[in-house]
Formats: sequence, structure tokens, C-alpha cells
Amino acid sequence: MSSDVKNLVLRGALALSTVAFAGCPSANSPDGSRPDAAEKWLRRAQQDYQTCDVDEARDSIGKALAIVPGDPEVRLVAARIALARLDYDEVLRQLKEVRTSEAAGLRGRALWYKGELEAAADELEAMLNDPEVKDDWAKAIAKLARRGAGRTPFAHAGGMLAAIEMPHVNPSVPYFVVPLEIDGEAGLALISTGNAEVVLDSATRPEPSWVSLRFGERFEVRDVPALAQDLSGISKELGAPIRALLGVNVLRHMNVTLDYFGRQFVARSFAAPPPPAATRVDLCYARGGGMVLRSGFDGEKGPKAALLVDTAMEFPIALDQGGWKKAGVDVASMRTVPQAPQLKEGVVGMLRLGAFDVPKVPGVFGAPIEGVEKLLAIDLDGVVGAGLLAQFRLTLGDGGRVAWFEDNSSIAKLLAQPAAPAPPAPQAAPPLNQGAGPAPSMAPAAPPPSKKAPPPAKKKPKP
Repeated sequence: MSSDVKNLVLRGALALSTVAFAGCPSANSPDGSRPDAAEKWLRRAQQDYQTCDVDEARDSIGKALAIVPGDPEVRLVAARIALARLDYDEVLRQLKEVRTSEAAGLRGRALWYKGELEAAADELEAMLNDPEVKDDWAKAIAKLARRGAGRTPFAHAGGMLAAIEMPHVNPSVPYFVVPLEIDGEAGLALISTGNAEVVLDSATRPEPSWVSLRFGERFEVRDVPALAQDLSGISKELGAPIRALLGVNVLRHMNVTLDYFGRQFVARSFAAPPPPAATRVDLCYARGGGMVLRSGFDGEKGPKAALLVDTAMEFPIALDQGGWKKAGVDVASMRTVPQAPQLKEGVVGMLRLGAFDVPKVPGVFGAPIEGVEKLLAIDLDGVVGAGLLAQFRLTLGDGGRVAWFEDNSSIAKLLAQPAAPAPPAPQAAPPLNQGAGPAPSMAPAAPPPSKKAPPPAKKKPKP
């Protein structure tokens, strides 16, 4: 492992999450006046939400609300769960009468992702007026929302679909890189699901701005909000001039398909139908922007895990100590990575994605997952990265709530093999009235021997 790889793990996509997801203060503790049944359902809902089991969390919080429908803390938890499911109207409904900084922050996020810019700015600024709240994402987004008055975020123009060839900029690491135009200027973008928003290189865009993105000749997405950050380090590590990071907000609006080994990036103005021979993986979004999938170890009945999806992390998987324990691996027995002593490497015996069981997934221990957990306020077991995701053709559906995984491992093996020679052209079939005999050879017929043209006959002299 090179020093560049080590640096990528320590400060790469995981560190970018500080811009994308920093956020709301924690909920107030209960005052003891809540009935026991409501308290139990609330705690159960919180535990399910912490592990991104949002369907169970929604059922549990619904039972708590049936007992104490006006309880502010119960409503806050219900709003967090609804935001993770991208149910923005439910967030606003639950928090209609709740006037706290956290409620304002949750309403602001729901309104932002819903596309109601002025209302989003009002709520985010109200949250930022609390001196105990520090949220760089909200500051930048509030400014963007004010500047975007009258805009329709992520408006599609031109064609309905674009299929773009993705270059392999670094043969040793399967990064998802896409050519595009940003306000008419050509460049390369890195697909980075560790970010919520589009991020532009601050060398060219020092302030958050609204931009137009074009893919191919006709497919365009207008009024795209974009933050600014120095991307020179990422460009150096990839060995390519990266001008933008494409986060989950724009990806789910484009209904994208990512196919690394097929070198294809597909963007659509419509929801893609479920692909054939694919498995469905439900996604949740911590704070509305952190893409998390539910997985498991050792088959269908094995321990469950919550994994952040980060296409900008090169490793197939990075787990914390609890994640490796669920996978049946003691971190004390893992080998230290020679060029990166802060990391240890191991193998997950079996990782389950939807209906797929993926055997022998290599991974690392020691990546800064705890910091991401704190920012997202959920209990992650780890992160899945490009090294694993590249083995699948991945399509986002239902507005980003679902990922369809198609197995691409056979394609990867095929592409890793040397190209086979083209088959020879078959010989013409024998006439129908020919009797049975040996099958005709598939080798091309030998060319006939060359013959020199006979010399012209000498003319006899006339008598």
C-alpha cells in the first residue's frame, strides 16, 4: 500500500463528511412523565434508528405516538426517522408545533431536499441563531437557498437519458469518474456518495454556487446547488484533474446507474425499472444525506450491519471493532498494513447484500469511522467502498430509496483475462445432396496455390 493510498483512507471521503453532514443538536432527555409503554416504544424506535433499521423504527415510533401524540421528543425521533426515509412531508407534519433548534434544523433539511428554498433558509438560519449550534453545512446551504430564490433545483433539460463512458483513471483502484460539463466547461467528476451535495474545486469556484451540469450531448441538469472545497489532493491521488464531486443529492435526482467494469454511467430523467437478475437493497439517509445500507454477515440469518456507502473510499470494506466482531474476526489477530501501521487488514468471510452472499471480502480496521458516526448520529459498523461496489452494476431507484445490485464479477474476471483471438470464419456448408460424412472443419479454407499466368501463345506467321 502506497503512502497516497494511506492518506486517502485517513483523510479522503470519510473526512469530506464533515462538510456534508455536520448538524443538529441531540434531543432533550425525557422528564420521566411519559407512560412506561410509550417510553419503551420510544427507546426501541431509537435503537432501530441507530442501526438504520428504519422500517422497524417507523413501526415502533408509531406505537409511541399513538400513546403520547403531542410529546415533543417522540415527535423529534419520528421526524428523524421520516427524514432517513426521505419522507419530507412527514418530517414537516411531525414538527409543526415543535419549536426547538433541532426541530428547525430537521425542518430545514426536509425543505432543502424537497426544493422549497426560502422556507429552508428560514429554518436553517433559525437553527444557526442558537449559540450552541455549529453547522458548516447549514451555513453554506442557507446562503445557497437565499441566492436560489425562484430556482427549481435539479431541473432536467434536453434528452431523457445519457449513457456516458467512464474512464479508468487509476488502473489499481476502481474509482467512479465521469466526464461532464460544468456551466459549459468540460472536466472530470468523481462519484462520491460520502457527500450529500455536489462539491466544486475551490480553485475555480471559491464560494457555494448554482451550476448547470451536462452529461453527453443532450442530458442536462440545471440549477444544481454546489459547495466549494479544495480538490487538489484528490486530483493528485487519482492522477486526474477532478473538478467536482457528485454527491447523493444529485445522483438520486438523476436515477443513475454505475457500472465500473462496463465503463458506463447512465443518467435519467425518469425512474429506472428494476433490472433483471438484480437484488434489491433498501437505503436510508442519515440526516437526509448520508447513504446507508443494511447488510449482514454469514448469510441471511447472520448478524446485521449498518454500512455507509462511500464510492470515494478505495477499499472494499472498512469496519470498526464492533463490525469486525460481528464478522467473526478478532482485530487483535489481524495483520498490520506495512506501509500504514495505523491500519490492519483482514477478510470478511461472507457479506450479504440483498439476496447476494459475497464471500471473502478484504477489508481494513483503523479508518476514522467513529468521527463519521458522531457527525451522522448513528451507529455504523463500517463503510463499503469502491473496491466492493465496482463488482456490481448499481442502479438507484425510487428517488434513491432503493439500490439495485447486479452481479458484475463474471464481467470483471472476463476483462482481467487476455483477449482471446477472433474465431475463424466458418467454411461454406456442403451442398444439400451430399451424403453424410465428417463434419466440415471450422478452420478457414487454405488459399489456392498461386499460379503464374501462361505466356501468351505465339502467333504463327502467315504463309
